[in-house]
Amino acid sequence: MTNTVNIKVGRNELCPCGSGKKYKKCCEGSKKPIPVNLENHYRKKYGIDLKKEKDIDGIREAGKLVVETHKLVEDFIRPGMSTDEINTFVHDYTIKHGAIPAPLNYKGYPKSVCVSVNDVICHGIPGDLIINEGDIVNIDITSILNGYYADSNQTLFIGTPGDDAKKIVQVARDCFRAGMSMVVPGNTIGDIGWAIQTHAEKSGCSVVREFIGHGIGIDFHEAPQVPHFGKRGSGVPLVPGMVFTVEPMINLGGNRLYILDDEWTAVTADGSLSAQFEETIVVTEDGYESLTPMDI
Repeated sequence: MTNTVNIKVGRNELCPCGSGKKYKKCCEGSKKPIPVNLENHYRKKYGIDLKKEKDIDGIREAGKLVVETHKLVEDFIRPGMSTDEINTFVHDYTIKHGAIPAPLNYKGYPKSVCVSVNDVICHGIPGDLIINEGDIVNIDITSILNGYYADSNQTLFIGTPGDDAKKIVQVARDCFRAGMSMVVPGNTIGDIGWAIQTHAEKSGCSVVREFIGHGIGIDFHEAPQVPHFGKRGSGVPLVPGMVFTVEPMINLGGNRLYILDDEWTAVTADGSLSAQFEETIVVTEDGYESLTPMDI
């Protein structure tokens, strides 16, 4: 994947043309745009593996299964149900369709899906907790199909939501959309975070700092890291073939959190509600394609 592009390069960095020489001894003086092997440049400079079409196809297929599972969970979930019943449903459906639930046993995580209720920000471990009328519940599903990973989540209303629930879910949804609107070649990772943070804080809410988006596809977590806050124009420039998640976690109150004794479950420090939406996307020549297209 060789492109002729203008990129910022330090004088003592390897020249992005692929010569193996330092930039100052190679193309620095050239008045023409540098022919860049983007695959090599992004792997060496950022640790990012740009995905080939074959890989994107594989992630897309895994994404279809993830989206199907989400739609079925929406129909399945109801007041009076334990979060472990959701785990069993997601686990069985994933296995039945020839895939592997990625969270299961990942760094010791004991279940096949994350189910985060009300003030739980993320990584809620399914168990005996009963879902009640008026709760908000985030379902985070990652499946591995034929070696490829796809990841998405959404926050659902259980029954009739209260005003606070309506607000935080709408703000989280709008923050997600704001971040996605910045995904176009020529923008940066920082533009995504800037857009999310700007909308969250304008709405009187806050952005969680400790958990961020990430590259995905061949592995569960890859480069780049995708913060949901930051400065416009900062971070890695977006180029076609980058595959990563955008998954802002938005709190109705402050952004401070703590981790429960299970060493996984993250909850808001002030007990306020938290909501999140996520998709796996690939940067294209003129924007992006969602590989887990949800109705967000």
